[in-house]
Amino acid sequence: VYGYKRSRRVIWAGFGGLIFASFMAFVVTSLPPSPTMSPEMNEAINMLFGQTWRIVLASLTAFWAGEFVNSFVLAKLKILTSGKYLWMRTIGSTFAGEAVDSIIFYPIAFLGTWPTEQVIAVMIGNYILKVLWEVLATPFTYIIVNALKKAENEDYFDRDTNFNPFTLEV
Repeated sequence: VYGYKRSRRVIWAGFGGLIFASFMAFVVTSLPPSPTMSPEMNEAINMLFGQTWRIVLASLTAFWAGEFVNSFVLAKLKILTSGKYLWMRTIGSTFAGEAVDSIIFYPIAFLGTWPTEQVIAVMIGNYILKVLWEVLATPFTYIIVNALKKAENEDYFDRDTNFNPFTLEV
């Protein structure tokens, strides 16, 4: 509805949110436990909020690259289809964006700690689930997109858009 320029700002905001959440999880697990806390509770907190540098790096890199690919493909398909076939645009962009996300995340996060076959199996399985979710969510996407277009009288086409992910111009 709003175009690549606005989605670029949302992606950067999400990226900042992920950095903040990763930092806060690090802070929480670095603090000494309360003297009244049981060792089991402290272990549970560390298990829930503990993270490795690999997971953080994998998450941040995969999110950033996957979301920009998703937004780019979505914008280009909208121009190519003259704004028609929303289902093809959303599923096609998810197909591309989640492929990039998965190809980056799983090897960085788990290769060398899990068997290679397991990394590949989990990567493929989760990729299929993500794309399937987009397929199942498509009817709801139509409802939301149509409501937004009607309420805001907005339907932006990225014909002259600078697709550089490092600029925040609107």
